[in-house]
Amino acid sequence: MAEHKHGEMEIETQEKTFEGFIKASAWVAGLSIGVLIFLALFNS
Repeated sequence: MAEHKHGEMEIETQEKTFEGFIKASAWVAGLSIGVLIFLALFNS
């Protein structure tokens, strides 16, 4: 079995995927808050 050396793994793809996930999560959270505010203002 090969010996693991810390810090030598290529993680560029994982970093890009995580950045996309965070951006998508922020958009979904913002849209959800916007919809809730809209419903609160116009549903009375």
